[in-house]
Amino acid sequence: MALIRSWVESANRPDCPFPLNNLPYGVFSTGDAPRCGVAIGDMILDLAECEARGLLDAGGSFAQPRLNDFMALGRAKWDGIRARLTALLAEDGDRTLPLVAMAGADMRLPIRVTEFTDFYASKNHAFNVGVLFRGPENALPPQWTHMPIGYNGRASSVVVSGTAIRRPMGQVKGESGPEWAACRRLDLELELGAIVGADSAMGARIGVEDAEGMIFGYVLLNDWSARDIQAWEYQPLGPFQSKALGTTIGAWVVTQAALEPFRCEGAERVNPLLPYLREDRPGFYDLEIGWTMNGQVMGRTNYNVMYYSSAQQLAHHTQSGCPMRVGDLLGSGTISGPSPDQTGALLEMTQGGKVPVTVNGQPRTFIEDGDEIGLFAHAQGAGYRIGFGPCAGRILPAVE
Repeated sequence: MALIRSWVESANRPDCPFPLNNLPYGVFSTGDAPRCGVAIGDMILDLAECEARGLLDAGGSFAQPRLNDFMALGRAKWDGIRARLTALLAEDGDRTLPLVAMAGADMRLPIRVTEFTDFYASKNHAFNVGVLFRGPENALPPQWTHMPIGYNGRASSVVVSGTAIRRPMGQVKGESGPEWAACRRLDLELELGAIVGADSAMGARIGVEDAEGMIFGYVLLNDWSARDIQAWEYQPLGPFQSKALGTTIGAWVVTQAALEPFRCEGAERVNPLLPYLREDRPGFYDLEIGWTMNGQVMGRTNYNVMYYSSAQQLAHHTQSGCPMRVGDLLGSGTISGPSPDQTGALLEMTQGGKVPVTVNGQPRTFIEDGDEIGLFAHAQGAGYRIGFGPCAGRILPAVE
């Protein structure tokens, strides 16, 4: 697919993350009430004002300070609004549309996060971390190549890009027992988050194909991790406080429709999956993704290294009869390639803190106070790209 040209000239630049091919959704304000918008070039189309003018029909949902009400209208409405927006913003479209400069807007959390589940779907990441904790012989748990592994996180600590994160206090292992201390091994996790846009009934099991149809779109996601707290607490029930300090997501939700031209295969299978997890078509995307520390690119890889797709994760999540809700957020798990410069966490990159990396000329192992971590991603088309915008957070000192 080639670039779809818009009358918004900034959207036609080859390096613009928000061309007409993209049209990601977000929530913004300009000193007034938050409402829904769409990114186009360096501008935001005010969807609430478009509805007020009768240009769009989304049942008044675009005037809400979240996307949940719009998502709940269903896929037919998603597709219809996307087609209408494409026509309005095309070269011969309506040049009187209500546009707001992106630079002057305050971006808000785009959804009301109903629940948050984080997975562990990169084989490279799972193996690397397993080696650090259990050695190479037992690095991958025996069930890992048979089903998506995950844990239920905290929806209450999901925040939008630009929100500062406080270094957590917690119990860590000391020489003679537990100690109460500020986290000394603070880390990031480079992830892609899938946003569920449809409910499922309690007791219902959803297949992979239907699960994919429930996904509204994707955001960049950083699941901040306190590794020393995690090491002390994670057995036998997995992470708890070490993952509750904060999860940062990007402000822009990139839809499945925008990513469809970039659909591709994921990592090679080790063994056949059970029927309920088998996909008729690949559920991954050719998406370059990476992260920075204080402006320096640290890691860069591709989403297609992942072993389980978001649709497989969502389908697995429902197999017990667990009901899903509009606004559920599913983290992919850390996205890591096979080499150290392709890893999505400092835990891997520094081999548990044993091998420092250089950041702006200084040796580093984990995140220090004042550091800013940023995530980035885009899919590259012919003369255009589908970008996600920033996903960044700065670390504040602990309060002891």
